[in-house]
Amino acid sequence: MSARRDFDVLIAGAGMVGAGLAALLSSAEATRGLRIALVDPSPALAPLPTEPLDVRVSALSRTGERVLRQSGAWPLLQARHPCAYQRMVIWDSGAAVGGRDTLVFDAAEVGEPNLGHIVENRAVAAALVERAIVAGVTLLRGSVSALALTADVATVTVGERALAVGLVVAADGADSPLRHLAGLGGEPTAYPQEAVVAPLSPEQPHRGTAHQRFLPQGPLALLPLSDGGVSLVWSTTPADAARLAALDDSAFAAEVTRASDGVLGALTPVGRRVRFPLRRFNAAGYAATRLALVGDAAHTVHPLAGQGVNQGFLDAVALATELGAALAHGGDPGDPQPLTRYARARRAENALMGAALDGIYRLFTSQRPLLMQGRQLGLGLANRAGPLKRLLVERALG
Repeated sequence: MSARRDFDVLIAGAGMVGAGLAALLSSAEATRGLRIALVDPSPALAPLPTEPLDVRVSALSRTGERVLRQSGAWPLLQARHPCAYQRMVIWDSGAAVGGRDTLVFDAAEVGEPNLGHIVENRAVAAALVERAIVAGVTLLRGSVSALALTADVATVTVGERALAVGLVVAADGADSPLRHLAGLGGEPTAYPQEAVVAPLSPEQPHRGTAHQRFLPQGPLALLPLSDGGVSLVWSTTPADAARLAALDDSAFAAEVTRASDGVLGALTPVGRRVRFPLRRFNAAGYAATRLALVGDAAHTVHPLAGQGVNQGFLDAVALATELGAALAHGGDPGDPQPLTRYARARRAENALMGAALDGIYRLFTSQRPLLMQGRQLGLGLANRAGPLKRLLVERALG
C-alpha cells in the first residue's frame, strides 16, 4: 500500500453500519493493520444509564449481534439492556389475534434462545464507535465536501483537508452525499406512507413478544423494550400520520389501543412521537473506482420486517470479508476485484429482499376481496407449514 496515503480506508458516516464496519475492520486479524478513518460531523454519544430509552430502536438479528460481539462492543451495550424477544405474533386486521390465521414465530421451535434483540440505534452506534477508536480507528468530526476517484487513489475532502485514501466507503445514509458525488445513481420509490414511532407503556406485560398487525393503510408493530414498555412503529398514509402526530396523549392512546386490537391492553404514550417518510431504493451500483456503498447509502426497504439495519450489517460483513481476503493475497483495499465481488453479491441479495418486502406491503394493503381472504389464509397456512415456517424463522434470525 502506498506510503503517501493518509488512510487505507475512510468510512463516511458513523451510524450503526458505518461504525460497525470500522469496528469489524479494526478488530479482525486479516484487516486490523489498516489505517482507518471514520468521518462524521456528530457521532453518537452513549446515553447515560439514567436516560430514558430513545424513541428510535431496531430489531437486531444474529448478524448484527455477531458484529457487536466480534468487535467487543456487545458488553458496552449491556448498560442499556437490549431486550431479547422470543416470539413474534403476526395477524391481519380481518382476523382475530390468536386465531387460526395468526402466524407465530417462536425461538424455541428452532432451538434458539431468542429471535433477536430490540436495541436503541444511538446506543449501538455509540458502542461501535467507542470500540473502533479503542482499536485504533481515527475519528474525524466533519463532513465530506468533495471527492475525486482515480485508479491509484481516492481523494476525499473533509472540511478543508484533502485526504488521500485507498478506499472510501459511503455509509452516510439514504440521501448519501458521497453516492451523489460518485455518480452512483438509482431513483428511490416513495411509498404513499409515513411511519409514526413512539414509546408506549402497555397495560399487560409484553412477555418478550413482538406483535405486528396488518391494517388496511399499513402495518402496526409493537416492539418489546427492556423497561417493560413497547416501541410503536405504525406505517400509514401521510395524512393519517400527521393526524396521529397531532393528537393529544389521551386521544392517541385510544387510537393506538384500538388499532392494535388491544393485544396488550390499554397503551399509554410515555414520550415524544416522530414520523418519517418511507421509500424503497437500491443503488444502480454498489461500487465505483476505489469506492463502495453500504447500508442505507446503498439500499432502503419498507420497515415492516425490521430488516433495514440487518441488511446493512450484512453489507459490512461481506465487505470486510472481501477486503480481508484481498489483503491476505497481497492486494490493496481499493482493488476492483474484491469491490466488484462485494457489489455483485450484496446488490442482488438486497434487491431480492426489497422485492419480497414490497410484495408483502402490496399484498397486505390491497383491498381486493380475494386477496384479503387469501392473505389471511396464507398466514394461517404458513403457521402450520413446519418446513416453511422454520425457513422463515431462520431467515429472520439472519
